[in-house]
Amino acid sequence: MSKPIVAIVGRPNVGKSTLFNSLAGQRISIVKDTPGVTRDRIYADITWLDNSFTMIDTGGIEPESDDIILSSMRNQAQTAIETADVILFLVDVRQGLVDADYKVADMLRRSHKPILLVVNKVDSFEKYMTDVYEFYNLGLGDPIPISASSRLGLGDMLDEVVKHFSKEQLQEEDDDRPRIAIIGKPNVGKSSIINKLLGEERVIVSDIAGTTRDAIDTEVVRNGREYVFIDTAGLRRKSKIKEEIERYSIVRTVSAVERADVAVLVIDAKEGVTEQDAKIAGIAHERGKGVIIAVNKWDMIEKDDKTIYKFTNEIRNTLAYMPYAELIFISAKTGQRLPKLFDTIDAVIENQTLRIQTGVLNEILTEAMAMKQPPSDKGKRLRIYYMTQVSVKPPTFVMFINDKELMHFSYTRYIENQIRNTFGFRGTPIRFIARERKEKE
Repeated sequence: MSKPIVAIVGRPNVGKSTLFNSLAGQRISIVKDTPGVTRDRIYADITWLDNSFTMIDTGGIEPESDDIILSSMRNQAQTAIETADVILFLVDVRQGLVDADYKVADMLRRSHKPILLVVNKVDSFEKYMTDVYEFYNLGLGDPIPISASSRLGLGDMLDEVVKHFSKEQLQEEDDDRPRIAIIGKPNVGKSSIINKLLGEERVIVSDIAGTTRDAIDTEVVRNGREYVFIDTAGLRRKSKIKEEIERYSIVRTVSAVERADVAVLVIDAKEGVTEQDAKIAGIAHERGKGVIIAVNKWDMIEKDDKTIYKFTNEIRNTLAYMPYAELIFISAKTGQRLPKLFDTIDAVIENQTLRIQTGVLNEILTEAMAMKQPPSDKGKRLRIYYMTQVSVKPPTFVMFINDKELMHFSYTRYIENQIRNTFGFRGTPIRFIARERKEKE
């Protein structure tokens, strides 16, 4: 199921980041009183009344600015608008209605998306309500008064947001075809891989980084089985100011990964694995998706008997947080090992949905505890009573224990390794939940 996307847009300095941080429950965006200080659009997962959605914070829109940063922020906000299912248009009651608000409103109207007009900085409804009514002039319906910093009116606003989610978005899709998101930086060959699998030029490919402007769904049939490949606009390194816009396809990657079962992270063999690759892979890891690392352009590398080991070690070190990820060396240009990509996808999906019987799990657990005693602190030892699997995609296990404080990360990792040694679970993260249960007298 893909989560709906909600974008907060508006002019600089109307309080978008403050609202975003209030809803996300943590300070993710930089907040300063300088217009345009939120340089990166940032996303967070929000839940309201059993509805989950992804919220995007955007740089402010200055409709007619020539400033490089402000104009690139305008482009970034435009990307958010195209990606979003619902738009929160934030205005400032203290500044009142200004000419730029009309221009932003016109820009939003053209998107034909549901727009909620939210009037921020209304710290006192009695004092400011007459000023709120002025915003009816924008012709975007009833203004919703809030104070992001005082957290006033946020519940009423969120009630209105979730009314706009379509039934399809809120229900599990019946489509059980494997969905694979092809993610990575621009020009690593994501679209070329899909074109090679299809045998036709369906996705525009050129040497200009970022020619894939949007996420595109492509159906591929192999051996009678249908797969849906989701190609994403790539993510690039942030270097010059002019390239600020390039970070902003991260939202497309998030929404593509959200809809996928497996993420294929494409790495350029000529460039090697980079910090940016680690960030992109992290999006899939955090969301519990299956991960395959595909090293593309392998045909262009001069090789000796140590090349593949050198590459493997470098990737494993940089992506140390996901040792489970499958690794495959391919060439989209020549088609080298592309059939193996399907076999790997099938294997990862099988591992994602693998269920282990409780009896078998507890045998492994008992053996693991016998080999390595659970940790203790101040004379009190961790006791794990039993473990059971509660869900798949990703496989998730609940351990019933006597004290959460004693359940060290390193011991959880040890238990995970014992389970992986027996069942593999290659290509998929596995999750553990610790539940306290009081010791019986």
